Amino acid sequence: MSQQPRSLRAEQVAQTRDALVSAGRLLFGRAGFTATSVEDLARQAGVTTGALYHHFPTKAALFEAVFELVHRELMAASAEAALQASDPVELLAAGFVAFLDKVLEPDIQQIIITDAPSVLGLARFTELDERYAFNAIVAALRAADDAGALRVEDPETLARLLLGALTRGGMLIAGSPEPIATRNAVAKTLRSMLNGLAPAPGD
Repeated sequence: MSQQPRSLRAEQVAQTRDALVSAGRLLFGRAGFTATSVEDLARQAGVTTGALYHHFPTKAALFEAVFELVHRELMAASAEAALQASDPVELLAAGFVAFLDKVLEPDIQQIIITDAPSVLGLARFTELDERYAFNAIVAALRAADDAGALRVEDPETLARLLLGALTRGGMLIAGSPEPIATRNAVAKTLRSMLNGLAPAPGD
């Protein structure tokens, strides 16, 4: 009996936190980090500002939780796209294209590309970026190398370079007057980069 109140309390705490992250996902995506106030976030979540600060010491801390949520959404989209891939190279290409397609969505673009590097700082941004995508890219590169589809001497370094290219590609899309054309150009270039890693005939 004594554990029930604690379980209920834990559920309430989780629900409040989820409400705040959902509010951040909506408002940061709609208006951006700077234009969104703590009061806006608390009001959207249906809690007090004190409750917000109980869960997140700063607005930036809430933004970080939102960034991680959106990154999980991106990974899910990439994984779903990769289900149709016929080989490891197609798996990588499909995952990259799925990311670029999501960057075309204004709210994701605002959170991941426009705000995250400045709000989180480059070091934390890179750390979180790698947390969600690095291992998957390394595994795909190793699988492609094992299958003889690509020649990859250092999967870890290459994965980090490809992540950097994806981030830069997202920035190009975000700043482009023709985002769809830029998305297509970035996707084509990334595919050319992968094709350049293929072993020469007879190797």
